[in-house]
Amino acid sequence: MPETTRELLTSGGWKELEFGPFRPDVTIHWIRPFEGDQPGVALLKYEAGASVPRHRHEGLETILVLEGTQSDEAGDYGEGSYLVNAAGTEHSVWSDTGCVVLIQWDRPVKILEEETA
Repeated sequence: MPETTRELLTSGGWKELEFGPFRPDVTIHWIRPFEGDQPGVALLKYEAGASVPRHRHEGLETILVLEGTQSDEAGDYGEGSYLVNAAGTEHSVWSDTGCVVLIQWDRPVKILEEETA
């Protein structure tokens, strides 16, 4: 039996889940928070126009786009896209339309540049 289960995420089951603050216009639902040396797994919901500033991956990051489009400097990733960002890679992320992604981080990312008002 799985330790943690979220039903029917790929068909919108995430809409019933509670999300909390993460970054401006980006909310999070933790499926499994970081604990010790264990990876973190979460859902991120980006409002239209939301972004995460340039950051470095301190470990492997994997993303499955469940709805909408997520973008970075390399391109746009629509629903069903699966992304792998290796440790040591850097990018910024945004969503012009809004999106929801399932994400797993081996380690927390290091923010390299904060947004300026």
